[in-house]
This record gives sequence, structure tokens and C-alpha cells, in this order.
Amino acid sequence: MFIQPWDAALDDAEWRTWIADGHDFGQLAVNGPPGRPPAVVPTHFTTDGDHLLIHLARPNPVWAAIEHDPDVTFTVIGDYAFVPGPWRAKPGTPPTEGVPTSYYAAVQFTCRARIVDDPEAKAALLRHQMAHFQPEGDHAPVEAGRAPYGRLLSGIRGLRLEVGEVRAKFKYDDHKPVGHRTAVAGRLTERGRGLDVPAARGQLRRLGRVGPWKP
Repeated sequence: MFIQPWDAALDDAEWRTWIADGHDFGQLAVNGPPGRPPAVVPTHFTTDGDHLLIHLARPNPVWAAIEHDPDVTFTVIGDYAFVPGPWRAKPGTPPTEGVPTSYYAAVQFTCRARIVDDPEAKAALLRHQMAHFQPEGDHAPVEAGRAPYGRLLSGIRGLRLEVGEVRAKFKYDDHKPVGHRTAVAGRLTERGRGLDVPAARGQLRRLGRVGPWKP
């Protein structure tokens, strides 16, 4: 992932806060076994200190790739929007000369994967995930050997991804003047399509902290 200096996360707290703010679905990328291309698996995840926690169905072909090479990448992408050229035209130039771009936030984790097969350990992983995704607790106990989850544990495998490196990117034209960025955020909010509003919030959040960039 190419990151311009003005698109980089300001600190670890920025990307950690963004992940914690409901960005809990991503893509697991693994190196394929010999003769096979890399595989990408979309999945929910939770965090546990320096680990990402995932579970997938046992028949998933991704396991062979992980057993062959446990070095994986997990990417979370969100708050993206297409910004048309006229919105970015320089002052005093025709709107048609503006160059369009994409806004988005992305956090990329480089990890070492460890497969979790022990029933008790899988149950603990699922309890951690349920506490995040279903905090109301309106579900049966997740315990090995106890229905209904106990009998289902054999159908899944868990993954603990030990995070080695994190690269975060918040691409919102932070090298442009504040007035320009404020105007674009307003246009995004007014258009209100797809993730326009979250993208505008991401842009406005960084207004007082970044830019215009000076090399």
C-alpha cells in the first residue's frame, strides 16, 4: 500500500480508534501453496492486544495456504468515496480541468498466523468475538461439550494473527488547503451516497491536525 506523507496516520491512536469505531470486517490475504495463486477471504474479526482473532469454516481452502506459509496480511478498508474532478479544480481554472480522486481509510496488518484447533481454545476465541458482536449476551453459552456451540466447534478452526507491522492510510486530500477540504466535505455530505458521509467525517476530523502539506 503506497502512502504519501500527508496520508499517513498521525499516530497509532488514530488507526486504533478508527478500527474500534465499528470497522471490524476485513480481508485476509494468504500466500497460496505451490502452483496456486494467493487467496483472499472476507471475514469479521476482533482484536485481543497484539492479535487479530478470526474463525473460518473447516472446509475453507485457505487452511492449506496458511499451513504452507503462516505469514499473512489482513486489510480493513472503509469510509471511501469517489470525488469528481470539478470538485477538485484549482481556483481560476475550468471545473472540467479538475482531476478526480478516491478518498478512503485503510489499515493493513502484517501478521504471523497460528491455527487454533483445541476445542477449549476455540470456545474462548468465540466467546471473545461474541462479547464484541453480540454484547447483549442473548445467546447460549459458548462452551466446549455443551450444546449448541459445543457440537459446532468441530466445524470451524480459529486463527490468532500476531501483528508484526501496521500500515495505516487516511487519504482525504490533506495536502490541500483547509478551505478546499472543507468544501469537499460539504459536497460529500450533501451528495450522501454510499459512504460519502463517513468519508466527509474522516476528512473533517483531520482538518485541524494536518496540512496543507509542506515538504
